[in-house]
Parts: sequence; C-alpha cells; structure tokens
Amino acid sequence: MKRTLYLFSSGRLKRKDNTICVETQEGKRYFPVESIRDIYAFGEVDLNKKLLEFLEDKEIILHFFGYYGNYVGSFYPREHYNSGYLLLKQAEHYLDPALRLELARKFVEGALANMLQVLRYYSARGKELQSFIDTISALLQESLPQCTSVEELMAIEGNARKCYYESFNTILVDTPFAMEARSKHPPADPLNALISFGNSLVYTKTLTEIYKTHLDPRIGYLHATNFRRFTLNLDLA
Repeated sequence: MKRTLYLFSSGRLKRKDNTICVETQEGKRYFPVESIRDIYAFGEVDLNKKLLEFLEDKEIILHFFGYYGNYVGSFYPREHYNSGYLLLKQAEHYLDPALRLELARKFVEGALANMLQVLRYYSARGKELQSFIDTISALLQESLPQCTSVEELMAIEGNARKCYYESFNTILVDTPFAMEARSKHPPADPLNALISFGNSLVYTKTLTEIYKTHLDPRIGYLHATNFRRFTLNLDLA
C-alpha cells in the first residue's frame, strides 16, 4: 500500500536509483518510490531537477509548507489523466448557474452532514451538544434547500462552521484546548493552530486524490474559480 511521506526535518531530498533519499543531520533514509503516494515537506528541503523529473515520472505530488505549517504550494506533475471532454463538462457546469448551484449545494450538504455526525458522536458520549445539533440541522433541512445563489450557500456554510467551532469548547471541556473564536492569521491559541494545520493537510490530501482522476482541480463550484491555483479541493475538503 502506498503512503504519504512527511518531512519535518530540514535537509536534502534526492533520487538514489529507484528510491527517494532523505538526507538530514541524523543521516540518510531511503524510501522505495513505488511505496510513496505523495510527499509533504515542512522543513527546509533542498532538491534538484533530477528529483522532480523522477517524481513526475512516478506521478508523485510534492507539497510544500511554510515555517508555521501553512500551505505554500505543490509540485504538480504533468497531468497523466488528461480528458478534454471532462474539462469541457466541468467548465459547462461552472458556467451554467443552475448546474453550478446544485453542485455547490451538494458540497455544503455534505459538509453540514459531516459536522452533525461528529456532534452526534460526542453527544452520545455525554456532551451537551443538542443546541449546536439543532442549529446546524435547521440550516441543513430548512435553509439550504431555499438557497438561490452560491453566495447564500457560502453564508450558510459559514454560519454552520461558526456554530460547529463554538461546540469545541463543550467537547474539549477540562482540557487546555479552549477557543474563544476561530482565528487564522495568526491562530490565537493552540486549538486554532491545530485546526489550521489540519485544514492544510486535508486540502493537500484532497488535491492528491483529485490528481488521480480526470478532474481539473482549478475549476471549483462552491468556491469561485479565479486566479487561485486550485479551488475544487476546497469544495471537496
């Protein structure tokens, strides 16, 4: 089974025969290329074109993160699953307001359903979360079907996520992970830092999975397609 290679130490990343060599102050480690799905580089990493050509040939994405764990960018190998037909269909669904709205609605519906699943899990284990469950359920069952624009869907998702994050203090009561409100740049507390870090991992993991399909990650539906590199992974994550 292929796995993700996480690099937290600074050093050098290079090709050695049919392996990926990670060279740090602690020494060298070799990873068979056939066992690697993608690479997450958090430390300062040196590499060369020979390695990039090797990764491209093996269809391995290399993700880069900044000093604080923020996502910086990816080495995205040449698309191995090009499909002009599917690209046209993606664009068609984006440009048609009705088709885009229904796809975006499904993304928000899935996000709210996942939030409720988590809240019900902890509610069944004694946490007082019914008010949060009721609020998000109402958004899912009553407000969401009435939306007539992507902007309204974004607002509903934002309200649901705000409610969801507010529940964390109840879930994590009597722990050091208290949170007054969601904050990002910079995160105001350890829990916000963990959420931001987790989001970065999920966004890049989703990008890796999209790469294995004929879909183009540059065309999203809930998040507007613009000059940003990728948006479909934000929709799905």
